[in-house]
Amino acid sequence: MLNADLKQQLKQLLELMEGNVEFVASLGSDDKSKELKELLTEISDMSPRLSLSEKSLKRTPSFSVNRPGEETGVTFAGIPLGHEFNSLVLAILQVSGRAPKEKQSIIDQIKNLEGSFHFETFISLTCQKCPDVVQALNLMSVINPNITHSMIDGAVFREESENIMAVPAVFLNGEEFGNGRMTIQDILSKTRQYGRCI
Repeated sequence: MLNADLKQQLKQLLELMEGNVEFVASLGSDDKSKELKELLTEISDMSPRLSLSEKSLKRTPSFSVNRPGEETGVTFAGIPLGHEFNSLVLAILQVSGRAPKEKQSIIDQIKNLEGSFHFETFISLTCQKCPDVVQALNLMSVINPNITHSMIDGAVFREESENIMAVPAVFLNGEEFGNGRMTIQDILSKTRQYGRCI
């Protein structure tokens, strides 16, 4: 599924992994599931630190990016290609233990968030504003065990996304949280406000 140039770039990036990472995939017999399995198998074969297993998740096709024996809360529902491929690569590196390129003050704010936060972000693979939001929420999930995040490709999960007018559309604990471009600081500020309201 990946062209030669992309595979070469990916191979170099995967060498930066600091620990083992497991893809846990929920797959059906549909074409999208077959595509996803092909992609994850292709990536897994590129590093001895990567493995792939299957398990039923909330959505199919989807997969989580976990440490062996430990769920991180990072899930991709659909196939993260296009603009979201970088989101997948960053998630792999961060879950492996690679330090994020964020200010320590931001990391500390994420660690100190109190409460349970379950984010879902509806995206399209052609959306240029979506990856920043997806990557911010994935990072928050990796850093704080009380946060989970699912990226959802609206083109694959049409029934769920039929009332969504613009992407990225972020939901927190089932309620609308925000639309459009957001920085990690924007998300943190809004999450803290949400935490104080419940």
